[in-house]
Amino acid sequence: MNHSPGCPGGASLLWLFGLSDTRGVDVHSGELVRSGRNLERIAGTAVPGVLTSLARPVLIGIIITMILISIQPFNARKIFALIATIVCLSTVSGFAQPIFLSVPSTPYDRQMTRIQPVLFTKGAAHQDNLSLAAVNHWIQDLRGIPYGFTNEWKTPREVETGTAADCKGKAVALYHRMSANGAHNVRLVIGKRSWMSRKTHAWLEWTNDGASYVLDPTINWRACRAENVGNNAYIPLYAYAGARKYRAAGSALLYAQN
Repeated sequence: MNHSPGCPGGASLLWLFGLSDTRGVDVHSGELVRSGRNLERIAGTAVPGVLTSLARPVLIGIIITMILISIQPFNARKIFALIATIVCLSTVSGFAQPIFLSVPSTPYDRQMTRIQPVLFTKGAAHQDNLSLAAVNHWIQDLRGIPYGFTNEWKTPREVETGTAADCKGKAVALYHRMSANGAHNVRLVIGKRSWMSRKTHAWLEWTNDGASYVLDPTINWRACRAENVGNNAYIPLYAYAGARKYRAAGSALLYAQN
């Protein structure tokens, strides 16, 4: 088994631009997404590290702007507004905290009909001692399944008996395993792997014993502490937890074209 890095710490250019994830949740919802997500507390963080995390998206945005200008002339006022927007987005990326707002529906409801029984089924009694080692074992099992994109959401049984699965199917299968073993405070999240990703992605977020984890059985081999993920990775759009549905607050800062 070829173990790639467990968590996206220092992002490469492929990770930053979202090019390493060629497929995602195939939904053309035209919804608005957040520009970034702060999973690190500023307190106790070295100033150079903070400046680096803020400067990277600004620098990339300026480079993209200059490329666009070289292709087609832009009005000076529009250029200034674009650069100002990039700076504002990078600031939000560095300091904003993700908050989920309860909503009656999401643009993903219709295509998720097939896996609603998995989400709505009441899990086992709550277990405070669910080990991280067990969760990592389930993640590794699903990570070992070859990637294969499908338009529809697969059920956990289809994922476990099939020859391939995508991020949607693997995330739902992990949600099912955790619920069946008494895990609570688990959300199935649909969002972006990075703020410049071209496709949406699916993963889980789990809060247990005062710690928050990002569980991505499509990309990672183990659970990642939220504070170690980085400022510009795993940007939520919507989330499901049982029959409850959520929208990420502040998601109107950047337009998503999935």
